[in-house]
Amino acid sequence: MRSRIAAFVIPVLVAVACLAAGEMILRIKNGAMRNYDVEMWRYGREIAATSADPVLGHEQRPGARALLQSAEIRINRLGLRGEEPRDPPPARRILLLGGSVTFGWGVGESDTTAGHLAAMLPGTEIINAGVANYNAERYVEFYLTRLRRLRPNDLVLQFFLRDAEKLVPPSRNMVLHESQLAFTAWLAWTRFVDSLRTVPDPAQRYISLFDPETSVGFRDMRAALTRLAAAARGDGTCVTLAMTPEFTMLSAYPLKPIHAQMARLADQLGFRFVDLLPPLEGLRPAEIWTMPGDPHPNSAGHKSMARTLADRLSKPGCS
Repeated sequence: MRSRIAAFVIPVLVAVACLAAGEMILRIKNGAMRNYDVEMWRYGREIAATSADPVLGHEQRPGARALLQSAEIRINRLGLRGEEPRDPPPARRILLLGGSVTFGWGVGESDTTAGHLAAMLPGTEIINAGVANYNAERYVEFYLTRLRRLRPNDLVLQFFLRDAEKLVPPSRNMVLHESQLAFTAWLAWTRFVDSLRTVPDPAQRYISLFDPETSVGFRDMRAALTRLAAAARGDGTCVTLAMTPEFTMLSAYPLKPIHAQMARLADQLGFRFVDLLPPLEGLRPAEIWTMPGDPHPNSAGHKSMARTLADRLSKPGCS
């Protein structure tokens, strides 16, 4: 009987020890914060939390703190990155909505678009309401249900092409949520399966995404922006749609027709339109990415976008 128990228990203990060692080795290896996927996994554990609003999927936990991809992240009481909004508010308040680009993934607070804008527009309060992994449908919902009461004078949508994608909240798997080893194995398997599929040309994928006849994501995005336009008109808020380019395609940029399409939509909704592509076009990844493997913009990229925005926002009126 003892030999049978030993024959069962010893392999189990060895397997557990191997898994624990693998987990420890991975965490030590990724301690340099140079693995984009692992750092986003850490964001999901240390900053984000499941939202009670099914449209949002997740929110940033008030008071959360973390060092992610070597950048300090602090979340205020409203679930936003940076300082608490001023009370009472200043004469002018500008709120930026968007996803991980607006959030400033991989850069410090002062190096985000919002941070650079604050330096360029002294006396104006700039609020960074970017949330990683939000599309237009999510950040419009976030603004209308949580942030509208801040009554900004100007609302800037830092619109990225993936903001028209349809996002489905992921099922919460506690093993993947807690174990870096399990997450890495799952990611490797997912990429292996994806490698067996026929992958469409990235530019063509975006073109299909912005087809108003066939793309559910585009229609939902347009409906969300229409809701926002109605609310902004009622509040007297000026809205600027800042079209943010795809940072992996800046050389011989193939998506200018989508930028023109969004300019027309902005005009229909009564939004100002700013194209952030011109000062960035032609840049190499090493010049604008935060690090190899992560196409989010670095501080220089954010500064360039902020400068373009500041030129428009410094002009009075909503036109």
